Amino acid sequence: MAKSDGVQIELLSQYFEGLSDPRGTKNRKHKLTELIVICVCAIISGAKGPTGIERWAKGKEDFLRRFLKLPNGIPSRDSYRRILIALRPEAFQECFLEWLTACVETDTDGTPRLIAIDGKTCRGSHDHSKGLGPLHIVSAWASEQGVTLGQIATDEKSNEITAIPKLLEQIDLQNSIVTIDAMGCQKKIVEQIDKGKGAYVVAVKDNQPTLLAEIESMVMTKLEGVKEDLESRAINLSEQGHGRIDERSYGIIKLPKDSPLKKSWPSVKAIGYAIRITQDVKGNESFENRYFIINRYLPVSTFASAVRNHWSIEAMHWTLDVTFREDSQQTSERTLVNNLSWLRRFAISMLKRGQKKGESIVGRMEMAAYNTDILEQVLCGQ
Repeated sequence: MAKSDGVQIELLSQYFEGLSDPRGTKNRKHKLTELIVICVCAIISGAKGPTGIERWAKGKEDFLRRFLKLPNGIPSRDSYRRILIALRPEAFQECFLEWLTACVETDTDGTPRLIAIDGKTCRGSHDHSKGLGPLHIVSAWASEQGVTLGQIATDEKSNEITAIPKLLEQIDLQNSIVTIDAMGCQKKIVEQIDKGKGAYVVAVKDNQPTLLAEIESMVMTKLEGVKEDLESRAINLSEQGHGRIDERSYGIIKLPKDSPLKKSWPSVKAIGYAIRITQDVKGNESFENRYFIINRYLPVSTFASAVRNHWSIEAMHWTLDVTFREDSQQTSERTLVNNLSWLRRFAISMLKRGQKKGESIVGRMEMAAYNTDILEQVLCGQ
């Protein structure tokens, strides 16, 4: 058995010992912790759902018996399905977060942690018989560490507004910068982050027309030199690649004491802008301008890093669809969809831990499926 400084595979089940077993005691053939460990190993190895988990486990029975007792053999597909439907998602996630805490190194240099919050729709999870559309999952992603911190499932994308506060309650916001797209630009949400002693960088678009107009006006007056007394910080970056040249400008403007924004958005201390001018090989140019509200007068490099790192949660969603084929999974049972989605997010977090330069997530997943030594390294955070 491969050893490491991280979590040993023999000890994995300990993280689930405190999880309440929702099953009745009659005819209980398989231990809860063993079912969960098999699910984790199978999903990391590319299994898509209960059927794939059973197939993987049958093929790796000798490996599994090295650290699981399995008194009644390999569990059936229905055993995995029933337990993933019965487990309460919040409690299920909490056990995994304890595991990740043991695997992931904690930063000690005082640098704020970047947390991106965004939603993703599981398109194959609609239930027409009950009049339910696809399940929408809002998750929090520690972008620099590549770790999912939690998720909340809702029945509609518009319900992100109510899901985000519940998600924030599960996260320690101190010494963190939370980035959210325009859907999260709500007074209660930003005040919750501020009261939790976290910083926020929240996008502003047409869903807040008055706020957007005020920010646009302030940025334009600053850039055009009309109000040179506005305290600000700015940085310009240039990148070339993929057949184009990107010129990026990031700026942060400190709100003056008499700003009308302070009355309606009391925690906002600054506004930010991100301008990108892209030129392709033919010389054609495109322009994008984005605006943000911020509750700290951050260093402009920190603001730029927060804005740019928000894309990482979208990259994670892309991995869920392309590598794990989440959108193609036709599963209408809501709790099953939620728990499977969490297992996939957790798998991405673990697969990224030991990822080498130039190595893809799908390549690492395939190696874990073929080679149990690689799987053990992944489980140990290597």
